[in-house]
Amino acid sequence: MNVVVAEHAGFCFGVTKAVETVYDRIKDGNSNIYTFGPIIHNETVVGDLERKGVKVIENPDELNEITDGTIVIRSHGVTRQILGKLTDTGLNIIDATCPFVKRIHKIVGEESAKGKSIIVVGSKSHPEVEGIVSYAGESVYVIESPEKAREFDGDKSLEYTVVSQTTFNRNKFQETIEILNNYGYNINVVNTICNATDERQSEAETIASKADVMIVIGGANSSNSRKLFEICSQKCINTYFIQTLDDLHLDLPKSVGLVGITAGASTPKNIIEEVQNYVRTNF
Repeated sequence: MNVVVAEHAGFCFGVTKAVETVYDRIKDGNSNIYTFGPIIHNETVVGDLERKGVKVIENPDELNEITDGTIVIRSHGVTRQILGKLTDTGLNIIDATCPFVKRIHKIVGEESAKGKSIIVVGSKSHPEVEGIVSYAGESVYVIESPEKAREFDGDKSLEYTVVSQTTFNRNKFQETIEILNNYGYNINVVNTICNATDERQSEAETIASKADVMIVIGGANSSNSRKLFEICSQKCINTYFIQTLDDLHLDLPKSVGLVGITAGASTPKNIIEEVQNYVRTNF
């Protein structure tokens, strides 16, 4: 049996930057370290940081109780309003927002200033999308899927600039764009799905199309990991989504010739290696 691990699996550039930022503060001996929101959507990493004394702020009201320390902004970014509140605290604020997300903030801000309406293709409740929306003007819409694009009832006399959540499913993004075009909307598309996401999804789809079994590793709340699972499931019926090796319960028949493994952008390398070594050794 062959085991193929995706080359583009695990931490992406933005996640690496954010996580290393927090660990560097710990190494420097900083006390009272906080992250605004989980630094990444991976329970293992967040749990390790908490054991090292890092606290997660979930609500802006919690800022009123903090008088000293360092606050690191999560990789997904925060809304413009929350960024203002963080700055007003006078605490040491380190912005670890992914540069690709910051680019989208800039795009929607500039396009809104030109009078354009904004369409964000992504998950409305995801912190990245909430942040992006806050940088747009009043005329901003979130479309979560091609199905929602068909239901969109916007003013067709307006000009729309369309951006995407960085980790959105590339195939569904293209489908959404085609629907908006077909429905007669005047749209200017800026494909803001990051290169790492595009490469990860393409590679996962290729491996899954050949695999008898596909394993996707990612955090329970990781949007990009869930999208990988969705993509792989369409190509390989035996696709499993796990967070760690403890979740892996495989009973593989002898006929299985190829097991593929991929992982979301917030999955640490050591977890990928544990799963890979276990599959190679036990099957």
